[in-house]
Amino acid sequence: MAMPQQKMPGQKGGWNKTRRDFLALGDRIGTNALLFVLTLLVAAVAWFIYAAKPPTPEHQFVDSTKLQAVFLNTGQVYFGNITSLNNSYFVLNGIYYLQSSNGSSTTTSSSTSNNNLSLVKLGCELHAPYDQMVINANEVTFWENLQSDGQVAKAIDQYKQQNPNGQKCSSTNSSSSTSSSNLQNQGNTNNNSSTSKP
Repeated sequence: MAMPQQKMPGQKGGWNKTRRDFLALGDRIGTNALLFVLTLLVAAVAWFIYAAKPPTPEHQFVDSTKLQAVFLNTGQVYFGNITSLNNSYFVLNGIYYLQSSNGSSTTTSSSTSNNNLSLVKLGCELHAPYDQMVINANEVTFWENLQSDGQVAKAIDQYKQQNPNGQKCSSTNSSSSTSSSNLQNQGNTNNNSSTSKP
C-alpha cells in the first residue's frame, strides 16, 4: 500500500501557489505605481513652487542715477526720470521730448529720418503742464535707461548747466537751435495778430 506524500512545510501547491504569486506581483505593481504617482506629485509641487516665484519687479530695473526714455505705442518718446512704476502707470519727472523744426512733436519713426530736431523741455506749452507725467502702462511699448554719454543725456546736462534756476517760460518761442544736440526752451504760443485792431 502506497503512502501519501507529505508536503514539506511552506510548500504550497496548485491554486494557492498561483494566488500567492499573483498577490505578490500585485504588491510589486502597486508599490511601483505608488512610487510613480509620488514622483509625479513631487515634480508637480516643485514646478508649482518654481512657477509661483514672482519675476523681478520691473521698477527694480530703473537706474535712478540715469535718465530714462519712455516709448509710447503712438511712436512718441519722452525723456526724463521714472520715479514710480507699477502695472498700472509710470510717473515721469524732468521731462523732455523731441520736436521737429516745424514745431510738431516727433515720433520715433520720423525722428530717425529728420536731422532738424531739437530737444524741448516740457512745461512752457500752451496748456502749461507741470513737469510731471503719469502715463498709463498700457500706452508704453518699452522703456530704457540712457547712458550718460549719449546725445540726449549730454544735451539735457548742458541745458541744466545753462539754466540752473530751472525753465523760464516767455510769451514767444525761444529757439536756440534746431540741431539734435541742442536743447530748446519752448515758450507759450501767443499770437499777437489775433488781437483786435481799432
